[in-house]
Amino acid sequence: MSELLDFPSQKRSHREHSDKDSRAHHEPRPAGGTDNRRKVSREIKVVRRVLDANDEMARRNRKLFADSGIFVLNMMSSPGSGKTTTLEKTLVRILPEIQSAVIVGDICTTHDADRLAKSGAPVVQVNTDVFGGDCHLSAGMIEKAVAGVQLESVDLLIVENIGNLVCPAEFDIGEDARVVVLSVTEGEDKPVKYPLMFRECDAALLNKIDLLPHLDYDRQAAVNFIHQVHPGMPVFEISAKTEEGFDAWLDWLTTAIRRKRND
Repeated sequence: MSELLDFPSQKRSHREHSDKDSRAHHEPRPAGGTDNRRKVSREIKVVRRVLDANDEMARRNRKLFADSGIFVLNMMSSPGSGKTTTLEKTLVRILPEIQSAVIVGDICTTHDADRLAKSGAPVVQVNTDVFGGDCHLSAGMIEKAVAGVQLESVDLLIVENIGNLVCPAEFDIGEDARVVVLSVTEGEDKPVKYPLMFRECDAALLNKIDLLPHLDYDRQAAVNFIHQVHPGMPVFEISAKTEEGFDAWLDWLTTAIRRKRND
């Protein structure tokens, strides 16, 4: 059974701040006045405070996880990439040798959390829909969610972030590694259209390769685009449905977990 936490979103998300600030910089200033200039300065300070507060909470999270000897994996992707199925298969393969817990982020529903809870791993659901819903998990949300996890019995904490290729990459949550899932049904050029996500991640999973015989898709072009944005980043070509390619992916993950244990 998954545990549900509701988080009221901030009245304006980081992205909303950025959008409004961008408009303020480009809109003409009324002749003969300075009110608009003062307003822009005030808004920039608000954005800075939001980011500084998140970074401070992320530092607290990172220290907590380090003191507990827990490896934290932040899994990100667009909706429909197969992220939840990938995590389902991953948990089946690594449990019980690697004791794991999961925090699932969604704007609404507990559908993904309910699926992952079937693995036997404890799952905490974070919903952000109270005031419209944030499109990412913040460090503060993670800080509250881990209160529902018995950290002393966990080796790996997986955070399934909200499906979005933009906002989640902007927010440090105290993780050890970030992984992005890209499916072959999304098109080869997503890495160069959403470069921040691929630049900030430590590995990429190219998922649904079982569908390649039915698609007009250039898998090498997708890998090349990923490396154009993030040279040398590991790319694991997998099928969450058939588990093709999972051995290499799980070897990367378990090696990273062991490395933190030995640090």
